[in-house]
Amino acid sequence: MPISHVAAMAFERVSRLASIPALLLIAVTWFSSAIQTAAQSLIRDPDIEYGLRELAFPVLRAAGLNTNRVQILVVNDSTFNAFVIDYNAIYLNYGLILTVQSPEMLQAVIAHEAAHIANGHLARRVENLKAAQRNAQLGTALALVVAAAGGGEAAAGIAAGTSGSALRSFLAHTRAEESSADRSAASYLRWAGISPSGMVALHQKFAGQELLSTINQDPYMRSHPTSRERLRAAEAFMEELGDKAQPNQSADYWFARTKGKLSAFLRSPTWTMRRAKEESARDIRLMREAAAYHQNRDLANARAAINQALDIRPDDPFYYELKGQILLENRKVQDAVAAYGKAVDLAPNNALILAGYGRALLAQGQTNNALQALEKARNRDYRNARLMQDLGVAYAKVGNKGMASAVTAERYALQGRLADAGIHARRAVGQLPEGSPGWQRAQDVLIASEQAKKTKRKRK
Repeated sequence: MPISHVAAMAFERVSRLASIPALLLIAVTWFSSAIQTAAQSLIRDPDIEYGLRELAFPVLRAAGLNTNRVQILVVNDSTFNAFVIDYNAIYLNYGLILTVQSPEMLQAVIAHEAAHIANGHLARRVENLKAAQRNAQLGTALALVVAAAGGGEAAAGIAAGTSGSALRSFLAHTRAEESSADRSAASYLRWAGISPSGMVALHQKFAGQELLSTINQDPYMRSHPTSRERLRAAEAFMEELGDKAQPNQSADYWFARTKGKLSAFLRSPTWTMRRAKEESARDIRLMREAAAYHQNRDLANARAAINQALDIRPDDPFYYELKGQILLENRKVQDAVAAYGKAVDLAPNNALILAGYGRALLAQGQTNNALQALEKARNRDYRNARLMQDLGVAYAKVGNKGMASAVTAERYALQGRLADAGIHARRAVGQLPEGSPGWQRAQDVLIASEQAKKTKRKRK
């Protein structure tokens, strides 16, 4: 992806559980590991995350989840996918967000992932995987006994049969959980007053687009029900529950704004300028145009467009935040600090806005004030690796090498670079007062790094 198209967005890395296709590989290697990690980058933007939060709020509330705890985060991946790895976040690929055509479709996806959290599928799936691993290992042990007695072919049959049976059992549990999540999602949408037509449209889009034809497909070696099965189920849900949802202008607005902001930084400026004219909300159109001008390094027009958007929404912290980013990236540091400062006044607890403000203060040389803003942001958002980088620079500038090493260790740990994290964590532990908060955080990273090193040795 061209750097010029993403200049004003922060891309971070996150490690997630292996996908189901990766688990097929685990089966072939006798389930040697229950969890694999895949590095992904997150697209962190306060406007986008706020819009997704607005869309997710009624769904999360209907699911009985803590709406303040569960974040909706965007993954830098063009494929159509969403997933959960813990109880605190739902991850949506940007490809999914740009593909769906209505807020109801996006809310149906969020409802499905929320159901995995609410129904306890995360913990259950780990237990099912452990059970499958034990069964596979038992098969391997039996195969070794038979092989020692001279039954080479029989040994291979036992091993392969046990491994396949273990995998089939695990995937059967997974398919049942996916069907359960669809049923729960339909219920959440109903209670939230959201049209279930979004769920039907979602499955209509992908019905029949299976990787293999039904004839060649083993239904017991699938992690999800087929798209056609899910479509029939969604249609049955809608028929059973009905569709009494009323039009929701707020959902329509935030859906358009989220997609507009995301596409403005991921697509070419030419594409954005052409499509922005179709936008019904004038402030969103101006925001998209500001982003396109910014990609083309046209500060005058970018500034004019975002100022016009602010004339329409003068109390919008996210438009001030975008203005701050545009100015900062054009080295108008003093003006950027003022824009970010206004954004902080309007949204004093938004971690991403605080992080941007701290970055601008750091560029202006106000290191102590930058430290305060960045620490406040870190206390509210531990997933922001770009923030940790700025915080490390700030601590280094004030001569606190121990804390600089500690936050650098945390940043590398967030990125999945545990070997590098361990080096900086060990340095921080040796420099910080024993028992201090920074020392304790560095110790946590050091322990994680050592455990990862031991696991790697065992696999070898």
